Amino acid sequence: MSLNNQGVPTKYWLSCFFHTTVFFYLCLQICYNYFCQLHSKRKEVWLKTFNKLKLAIIGQSLFGQEVYSNLRKQGHKVVGVFTVPDKDGKADPLAVAAEKEGTPVFKFPRWRVKGKPIPEVVDAYKAVGAELNVMPFCSQFIPMNVIDHPKHGSIIYHPSILPLHRGASAINWTLIHGDKKAGFTVFWADDGLDTGPILLQRQCDVEPNDTVDTLYNRFLFPGGIKAMVESVQLIADGKAPRTPQPEEGASYEGIQKKSNAKVNLAQPAEAIHNWIRGHDKVPGAWTVIDGQSVTLYGSSMLGGSVPEGQPLDIEGASQAARVTKNGLVLYGTDGKALLVKNLQFEDGKMIPASKYFSSGESASVELTDDEKTMAEEIRNIWKGILSNVPAIEDTTDFFKSGAASMDVVRLVEEVKQKCAGVQLQNEDVYMATTFQDFIQMFVRKLRGEDQEEELVVDYATKDVNNMTVKMPYQCFINGKFEDSENGKTYDSISPTDGSVICKVSYASVGDVDRAVAAAKEAYENGPWGKMNPRDRGSLLYRLADLMEEHQEELATIESIDSGAVYTLALKTHVGMSIQTFRYFAGWCDKIQGKTIPINQARPNRNLTFTKKEPLGVCAIVIPWNYPLMMLAWKSAACLAAGNTLVLKPAQVTPLTALKFAELSVKAGIPKGVINILPGSGGVVGQRLSEHPDIRKLGFTGSTPIGKQIMKSCAVSNLKKVSLELGGKSPLLIFSDCDMDKAVRMGMSSVFFNKGENCIAAGRLFVEESIHDEFIDRVVEEIKKMKIGDPLDRSTDHGPQNHKAHLDKLLEYCEIGVKEGATLVYGGTRVDRPGFFMEPTVFTDVEDHMFLAKEESFGPVMVVSKFKDGDVDGVLQRANDTEYGLASGVFTRDINKAMYVSERLEAGTVFVNTYNKTDVATPFGGFKQSGFGKDLGEDALMEYLKTKAVTVEY
Repeated sequence: MSLNNQGVPTKYWLSCFFHTTVFFYLCLQICYNYFCQLHSKRKEVWLKTFNKLKLAIIGQSLFGQEVYSNLRKQGHKVVGVFTVPDKDGKADPLAVAAEKEGTPVFKFPRWRVKGKPIPEVVDAYKAVGAELNVMPFCSQFIPMNVIDHPKHGSIIYHPSILPLHRGASAINWTLIHGDKKAGFTVFWADDGLDTGPILLQRQCDVEPNDTVDTLYNRFLFPGGIKAMVESVQLIADGKAPRTPQPEEGASYEGIQKKSNAKVNLAQPAEAIHNWIRGHDKVPGAWTVIDGQSVTLYGSSMLGGSVPEGQPLDIEGASQAARVTKNGLVLYGTDGKALLVKNLQFEDGKMIPASKYFSSGESASVELTDDEKTMAEEIRNIWKGILSNVPAIEDTTDFFKSGAASMDVVRLVEEVKQKCAGVQLQNEDVYMATTFQDFIQMFVRKLRGEDQEEELVVDYATKDVNNMTVKMPYQCFINGKFEDSENGKTYDSISPTDGSVICKVSYASVGDVDRAVAAAKEAYENGPWGKMNPRDRGSLLYRLADLMEEHQEELATIESIDSGAVYTLALKTHVGMSIQTFRYFAGWCDKIQGKTIPINQARPNRNLTFTKKEPLGVCAIVIPWNYPLMMLAWKSAACLAAGNTLVLKPAQVTPLTALKFAELSVKAGIPKGVINILPGSGGVVGQRLSEHPDIRKLGFTGSTPIGKQIMKSCAVSNLKKVSLELGGKSPLLIFSDCDMDKAVRMGMSSVFFNKGENCIAAGRLFVEESIHDEFIDRVVEEIKKMKIGDPLDRSTDHGPQNHKAHLDKLLEYCEIGVKEGATLVYGGTRVDRPGFFMEPTVFTDVEDHMFLAKEESFGPVMVVSKFKDGDVDGVLQRANDTEYGLASGVFTRDINKAMYVSERLEAGTVFVNTYNKTDVATPFGGFKQSGFGKDLGEDALMEYLKTKAVTVEY
């Protein structure tokens, strides 16, 4: 073995050298790979930054304008825009945008004559030196020597999933054929008709009532713009595919013009519906009625029974049509029906189909000074759009002056921007084409006089409380009051004397399904889902104002229906309901998400943000103790968040909810947003908890029913649930309290609203040294209370809500006596008509007794002693319950108060007060008192979902 001069074997040194060399080689390899990857990434970024093309844009319309603008934003150079000549003195939107930015614009009326290219046109095109032709919405025939001239050729946008529906009317035929999918294709132009290789395709679902407009605006327009820009960048990066079109499944249909758009009524209803929607708005499907051509718009298949109406003979129809309050009903050869919303006559005038037989014009509206000022501002808007018209006269016709469909959108949006809250639709412009008619229509809408349909209400009336109260009693579905599907009713009983107030519709499962369908339609397709949040808030403020205007009537109905003392109903039942709607109306435009920094691999070029979005259709099931206030607590937050709802009031107290429905229509809440279904929990409530289209259920009621609802919601579609359930709220009264206040508030904690109060103190723990004094003073005050007619302003204590509940309370007291509790006062029914019970006091209640464990939900004070100074002991007893809704403590010692409040297991703790709730304070319980919150910002979150969006840039 050889040694080096230090005595170390040579073999050892050679081994070290070998391993060191390998180590450095691996390090170099890792560094090389890293720098290669880094170079590749930098190269990719460089390509995206510097791989830009010189483009010629050949096309027109707002679509062409948006493609042009977005390509310039991406850094591509537009060397020339080739579009159509001005029409009626107005340039095409693409030309307007290009000219504004100094891009060369060429307006050729044609590129070919008798099939041959025009040399000077082709030369002008070639002079710009484009590397790629981009052809968005190009309606002209472009010669092949122009198509093939650029280095990269030409790409075209086509609104169908090629090879299906080749030709200029692709969108129309997608709908006419009833396709379930629609889409668009970006393809390489060739000498065929939409036959070139495919570069990129996108598709979407077709909704049952989609029209050319809705499909274009929802997907084909915004998606198409992005796709054109993406396609150009793929070409610039050398990554653009050229996929040959298959001939299998290829189709070509002719151009749809007004002349060949007549509808064939001798076919099944769905085929008629598809034909009409496939031509809506362009070119418009038409038929012949009374010898003149009438164009049909706004078709939908009609499910269920056909409304009553007046028959109308239409040429070629299998049976007479029917003009109903909802529109024109047409029948197919299969006996099924469809509904047409609007009709347009040969002179361009459009009317609601329901008004076909209406004679005469509406009387002219005389404008106020403010409305005249607004009219002049609108005249300026017209002038800005119709720039080719010297002056806007009253007789100026919007469309005859050269306006197009995009001008309609601009007019509607500019007017809405000037006057927030006016519900103006595109159809309104088609129905009021002259300036004078438009102003008349606008003013009627501004005043709220131009409702789609007057609300028809069959009232039950009652002369009571020095007024005549008018009470709706039918189901409220999709903006209308109507009888239940099966015609069933039940008696609403007055707790004051046991008399029948009126008969109320008894909703069925079918009624629930119709109400949910209406709410879903209103959410997905109605104005509510599209409404600006601030406008939504304005409607809720208006609803609160109407509730305030009708507060005496609402309080009277609440009093005769639930037994609430009128003064309490006016202040709390109704007053807090109004405050709740105003509070949540203010939240509508303040619902915000967040931006979130995220930790990703370097370079960190990421943006993550969250959005708060409505859930959809929500169900609300409320109890009978505060009928209107419980409605407000849940529905105000639900509506402010942007949801629609189906609400089931308690079976025994439906009348204020139905009156509220009437006021919601007057406030301008769109149809279908609010639906009210009186009836039983076993039918309506159960179906709501099971319904697959409901995304959230809010419930206030008993714990056993809450458990059943939660189970049904989980099994059906795992819908979100919030539950405010039973309570056995403890109230701890210490010897160092303010005795006057403790007696007064202690009584209120039990007897407020006749004890029918979810947060009522179910058990009072009174310190031993003051126990007897406290009881004596409570009994003394009870004897002063006036029991009687709730409408009498001097009444302190009204009737229990309904007979079954009174019977339950009497049984509760009997059990307490049998178990050995001391009945100090009351415990019996008052000897008078109605469901009156004496305020009741029990003492000597042991922890194991029925009274100590179970909620009475009535005017029964349950009192237990605790030893002086035993704070921890009484806390343990107070928390020894499966409920945790509310609690209270009375003491002058702030340290003790804070110590106790921290340890009480309840969602609300009152200190030296009780029943003090506020619309801004979250309300809800722990344990078997449920979960989720009403009121405050927390309640709003119950009706929203959080979406996280992460963007790499």
